[in-house]
Amino acid sequence: MAEQKKLVSEITSMDEDFAKWYTDIVKKAEMADYSSVKGCIILRPYAQALWENIQSTLDRMFKETGHENVAMPIFIPESLLQKEKDHVEGFAPEVAWVTHGGSEKLEERLCVRPTSETLFCEHYAKVVRSWRDLPKLYNQWCSVVRWEKTTRPFLRSREFWWQEGHTVHATEAEAREETMRMLNVYATFCEEYLAIPVLKGRKTDKERFAGAVETYTIEAMMHDGKALQSGTSHYFGDGFARAFDMQYADKNNQLQYMHQTSWGASTRLIGAIIMTHGDNEGLVLPPKIAPTQLVVIPVAAHKPGVTDKASELYESIKKMGVRAKIDLSENSPGWKFAEYEMKGVPLRLEVGPRDIENGQCVLVRRDNREKTVVKFEELETVIPKLLEDLQQALFDKALKNREEHTYTAHSLEEMKQVAAEHTGFVKTMWCGGLACEEKVKEEAGMSSRCMPLAQENLGDTCPVCGKPAKHMIVWGVAY
Repeated sequence: MAEQKKLVSEITSMDEDFAKWYTDIVKKAEMADYSSVKGCIILRPYAQALWENIQSTLDRMFKETGHENVAMPIFIPESLLQKEKDHVEGFAPEVAWVTHGGSEKLEERLCVRPTSETLFCEHYAKVVRSWRDLPKLYNQWCSVVRWEKTTRPFLRSREFWWQEGHTVHATEAEAREETMRMLNVYATFCEEYLAIPVLKGRKTDKERFAGAVETYTIEAMMHDGKALQSGTSHYFGDGFARAFDMQYADKNNQLQYMHQTSWGASTRLIGAIIMTHGDNEGLVLPPKIAPTQLVVIPVAAHKPGVTDKASELYESIKKMGVRAKIDLSENSPGWKFAEYEMKGVPLRLEVGPRDIENGQCVLVRRDNREKTVVKFEELETVIPKLLEDLQQALFDKALKNREEHTYTAHSLEEMKQVAAEHTGFVKTMWCGGLACEEKVKEEAGMSSRCMPLAQENLGDTCPVCGKPAKHMIVWGVAY
């Protein structure tokens, strides 16, 4: 395809400076603003609308799998957080503390929740008495606070919005099944709604969640070849249950410890959408999740009948169930085209005097700017088809990017060479040893992303130490 004229000049080219390109889009597309609290952002209405679409879809998927929403307090007493040793040690560097209530010093410090495992554990210990009370399948939508040193809008901020699922079960088998079920929910959501292909896999012991027995992840590749952890699901075993005395009477009236899971996804998914699909004109939003799927723009609106026809088309498109908008402002059509390119609206409908004479309009796709002339009476058929095609095209493009930037290595030297020349995923075998994992980080600059559930046999030995390999693993540079 021939190089197209750049409609939006205020955005730094992603090839010139990917980090600056990202920040430019966040600002210019009016997604977020910085607040007076360092490291905290304001979600502006457009980003909030996108998050609400993510929320509503995931919430429906959670409820379809039997989960209920609850709301826990924002504060956690220090003594409660201290109950699970690995957990508190994992979060200690990021915890924000409340020491005063009004002018009075608190008898016990309260932490502003970085996550809510301990609160759920305390609650489950009180409300679950027998096997008849299980399972408890709870989720909450909230914000959490982690005092990050380096922040970037949506990807890493000191306060962010997410959902956290916390469930308890009678048996290990049931809890493990739940862990994988929710991992698959996240993968389905990312691929079918966000058009982002993901790798499903298990984290190494070094990278697993603080206090978990096993952590599973979905890893996405951004346009620049870097990885973004996009959702995690954790199997806790009965570790938290023992720390918090979470017991129940089984069918034989014997006391047993509950088995627990936790899983979460956050507003970093907005960052994933930007960095997977965006281009040098701005956002490119998948139709299934876009706040506005189609914008109607009258051309030569000052001429008789144009605004009326545009408004008529807008009303009929809304009745199709399409999330539509009409721009009747006095800005020029060119300004409007650039504005909605920036906002990533999937389809643009242009209609002017000549179009009206011919009983037709023009539909323009955001991803490739392909124009389709459509008769008015055919819009009901063509619009859903174009939205469907665009959704699939975004997924296919992202998958192609991942495939083209995934490499295989059989030695540490080969890994270092790939890392020096490319950005992307590197597949190798691995012995499972921490020393080898740390050596790859130190010498090749890559962290372990996951051991994919879909394992491949790339050889018999670990490329770092030469010992027998236990897993195929994927490495990469991550956000």
